Amino acid sequence: MEIDRTGLAAFLRRRRELLQPEDVGLPRGQRRRTSGLRREEVAALCHMSTDYYARLERERGPQPSEQMIASIAQGLHLSLSERDHLFRLAGHNPPDRGAAGDHISPGLLRIFDRLGDTPAEIVTELGETLRQSPLGVALTGDTTRYTGPARSIGYRWFTDPASRELYAREEHPLLSRMFASGLREIATLRGPGSRAAHYADLLLARSDEFRSLWSKHEVGIHPGQVKRFVHPEVGALELDCQRLLDPDQSHHLLVYTAAPGTESHDKLRLLSAISTRWA
Repeated sequence: MEIDRTGLAAFLRRRRELLQPEDVGLPRGQRRRTSGLRREEVAALCHMSTDYYARLERERGPQPSEQMIASIAQGLHLSLSERDHLFRLAGHNPPDRGAAGDHISPGLLRIFDRLGDTPAEIVTELGETLRQSPLGVALTGDTTRYTGPARSIGYRWFTDPASRELYAREEHPLLSRMFASGLREIATLRGPGSRAAHYADLLLARSDEFRSLWSKHEVGIHPGQVKRFVHPEVGALELDCQRLLDPDQSHHLLVYTAAPGTESHDKLRLLSAISTRWA
């Protein structure tokens, strides 16, 4: 496929003009004259230089890579149909849709962008973190930094002992069963060629504990609403975890809260100050 520079530029400009700062969690400010977002705001959302993005809107520069187009599609809060259209304009075949995809729906992003003062994250069905709020990073660390199978918290649970330090020790046996059970359900649902099945094969080769749990064929062990953390700076936390599911992409928005007046609520306020380190 060849790049359609004119179509690509026009589409990017139109999508940028339609987005408002509040749509993507940005302050509007008092002197805004631009209809929609500024180029530098879009570039920041897409994790690229303003010059690079501006050249695309001006029908200049090299053909953007698939990774760049995926980043632009997410930064502009495109729907899956709009994302696929953008890929074709850029001269690429669109990625597959479904549970294996990392593209977050605009609706889920709009909710997430309004949770800046709350620990929140968007994860795949395999526990791979796609987005974290600043307070979410303060709570669990930056879990978007992992690559390969280590992106999955279930995989890290059985291969990296440090991943367990954030969780209350008395919860470890149940969490081990839950991760093994969940991976079995997803691998069965998605089939032998799926990423879930691949992770299971890797864990069977690496972890005695996982092999023992896998042999029990347990399913249906789901996380409770209350999660107990042991944070390195504020100590023990008991947080309610609310889940919102995007069924089309099998993504979960996880929001952590504490009841007002509790010790955990006070500790979340302390974490809010810590979160500025990752802002």
